[in-house]
Order: sequence, then C-alpha cells, then structure tokens
Amino acid sequence: MGDREFMLVALEKAFLGLRKCQTPFGACVVKDGRVVASAHNTVWSDCDSTAHAEVNAIRKACRRLKTIDLSGCTIYSTCEPCPMCFSAIHWAGIGRAVYGCTIGDARKSGFNEMVLSNKKLSGMSGSKIKIKSGFMRRECLRVFRTFNELVKVGKCRAY
Repeated sequence: MGDREFMLVALEKAFLGLRKCQTPFGACVVKDGRVVASAHNTVWSDCDSTAHAEVNAIRKACRRLKTIDLSGCTIYSTCEPCPMCFSAIHWAGIGRAVYGCTIGDARKSGFNEMVLSNKKLSGMSGSKIKIKSGFMRRECLRVFRTFNELVKVGKCRAY
C-alpha cells in the first residue's frame, strides 16, 4: 500500500464521521506499511474540543503500540492539521505528515481555523516532520462539500 491507499483510509474515516454527524475530518497513522490506527473527529460526540481526527488516531496508535513514541510513523489527514494537532504529531515523534485540504480550505468551508500553516509551524519550531501537502486535495474537498450539504439540509450542525 502507498500514500493513495492510506489517504483513502483517512477519507473513509472522515465520511464515517459525517454519517455520525461529526465534523469532516479523518486521519490514519501508518507504520511499516500498515495502518496502526485510524479515526475521525469526535468533538461533538465526546464533548471534547481536543478530539480531532489526528489526536484520536495518535491516541489509538499509542495504545495499540503501547508507546508514546511513534517514530517511524506517517500520519495521513484529510485536512492540514491545526496547530494543536501538528504539535501532537511533533510530540508523538511522527516523522511524516501527508494531508489533502489546507487550513484555508477549512476556513472557506466555515471552520474557525487558526491561519498558521504546518510549514510555518515547522519552520518556527525547528520540527523535522516531513510534510506532503495538497495530496488528493480534490477528493478531500469532497468531504467538506458533503458536510456543508448536510448542514444546509439540517442533518448536521455547523461547527
């Protein structure tokens, strides 16, 4: 499996979250060519503003691997990780982040994102995380469009 297949796992999780009326974000953590954990955003269901897809996937991966050190892992996210999630990726020791949509895309879809890109955060902090941005962006934007359609018809609530 490669980047495309792993991003498809993150997308699948994002759409699963939409079916549960959660916000449109999905992520998966991969190590040695296999998915260790995947998750979607559960902010609403958990009443936890830190329950972003990336944080949820990192928590699951740490439990499965019985370690807080996720060195050698890659995280795939349907959207550019917010500053909190990027920090969690850094602290977990994840070496590579691959994402589709940008923070700007999330803002255009109505999310209250902090306009601080992962590349800028990485430069400011000296983080060594390798970043691959815009990967499968068109497919990832579909999650936002679906979410906005669900909000429009009253099936989900806006963020």
